[in-house]
Amino acid sequence: MDMDYGGEAGCLDPELLQLNEVSPLAVKSNPYVAEKLFEQWLSLPETTPLVKSLINNAKAGVPLNVPGSTNSPKATSGNTIPSMFPAGSAPPLSPRSSSGSPRVSKQRAGPSVLGSPLRLISEPAKELIPQFYFQNDRPPPNEIKEQCLLQCNQFFYGRMEGLQLNEFKPVTKEICKLPSFFSTALFKRIDINGTGLVTRDAFVDYWVHSNMLTKDIATQIYTILKQPDLRCLTHEDFKPILRELLATHPGLEFLQSTPEFQDRYAETVIYRIFYYVNRVGNGRLTLRELKHGKLIAAMLHADEEEDINKVLRYFSYEHFYVIYCKFWELDTDHDFLIDKENLIRYGNHALTYRIVDRIFSQIPRKFTSKVEGKMGYEDFVYFILSEEDKSSEPSLEYWFKCIDLDGNGVLTKNEMQFFYEEQLHRMECMAQEPVLFEDILCQIVDMVGPKDEGYFSLRDLKGSKLSGSVFNILFNLNKFMAYESRDPFLIRQERENPTLTEWDRFAHREYIRLSMEEDASNGSADVWDESLEAPF
Repeated sequence: MDMDYGGEAGCLDPELLQLNEVSPLAVKSNPYVAEKLFEQWLSLPETTPLVKSLINNAKAGVPLNVPGSTNSPKATSGNTIPSMFPAGSAPPLSPRSSSGSPRVSKQRAGPSVLGSPLRLISEPAKELIPQFYFQNDRPPPNEIKEQCLLQCNQFFYGRMEGLQLNEFKPVTKEICKLPSFFSTALFKRIDINGTGLVTRDAFVDYWVHSNMLTKDIATQIYTILKQPDLRCLTHEDFKPILRELLATHPGLEFLQSTPEFQDRYAETVIYRIFYYVNRVGNGRLTLRELKHGKLIAAMLHADEEEDINKVLRYFSYEHFYVIYCKFWELDTDHDFLIDKENLIRYGNHALTYRIVDRIFSQIPRKFTSKVEGKMGYEDFVYFILSEEDKSSEPSLEYWFKCIDLDGNGVLTKNEMQFFYEEQLHRMECMAQEPVLFEDILCQIVDMVGPKDEGYFSLRDLKGSKLSGSVFNILFNLNKFMAYESRDPFLIRQERENPTLTEWDRFAHREYIRLSMEEDASNGSADVWDESLEAPF
């Protein structure tokens, strides 16, 4: 049969060829193969009668009886297009995986007109992934939300006009689970117009609808305290809650008659908070630092404990008393500033001149006093906390910067020897048996166990429990001597109370000493009103 197909084989749909033995992908990827297959099909003897029959039926208007056609469901297998391979000689097909063949993912609108042997594969059911990002935090579950609304109804019952500030504390403590001295800060955060009232709807909008209910307590406190245009907490943000603490805590009632010392107490608490929690030391407390610090636990403890002196972290009044009295003793002219000569008298002249020079060079920390050559009260708080508890990380960082003369991040033998030389000279002047630096260096290496014995890194010091004693050896003669002849009784006491820090023990001893001196002085009860000779 002479048939002109005009070179159109390359445009044929491979599925129309119904070549069960050959993958349509192979035909599509190589049009030359399709052309050769079509030529071979036309040369088959049974092809000519089939094509003529189809042409005659088409001219006569008879519907095409093609296998797989929707127009002829009763089509028989006798008119099937002949295979190009003899019976039983077709090579096996390559197995297809549902993930590797693009044909599987291809969806057709319906069955092939010519009955393609490939089955239509339905798409797998899509797995619903729950929402995990919420722009304004995750909304509360219905059960928690309903419970909170029920509590709101109870506290605001019969108060349609709202609650006043002096009535708001139970809401802060019972519903919000915050320390009671956050009541004023929370009230003002909700009452943005300053009406003096917080209605039920206003509270629900702020606490429930803005998803404060589902935040962790650190994020709640951070959101309540910080200014809306800032992304950190500053010293000023803590003053409102400390004012309320001073006004309401039973352990601080005695200070209400001396507002000047209320302010000093609040300042000292803030400085202690930023010393331990604001590890960057920039005066801007981030949410991350707030979560990693122990401030939240101390706030909750202060709210529950009637004896404020039992809250050793940050809030103890006795600790404030010790810090303030120590500063007052050194500030001889009472201008609230101290210089080098004042500081050298600290601890009965315990420190060397070289370490004091480094402190006043503002190497470990820039002074906030703004007066050249003078240390302010905040600077002194950082100093005394670092000096009296050299086991804490802020203290180790403070003194490490002092000893690191070249600022290269490691302490070398020469740097340590520079500071120890003055210690050695003081021992000789006091008729003490001097200890050579070579022996001291071996002792320090044994105490710290550095990774490289040629120098000491900050990581090495933080990894040793005896690092504080290293700094005492270098620049605090009194503590060096005490370490060399330490009392076994004191060591046993420390082991019995492992939760107490070096600062806790120091503050306790000093408070007893200072209070005994105060009791022994004459007219101590009138000191508040008489003069500025002593702070209490």
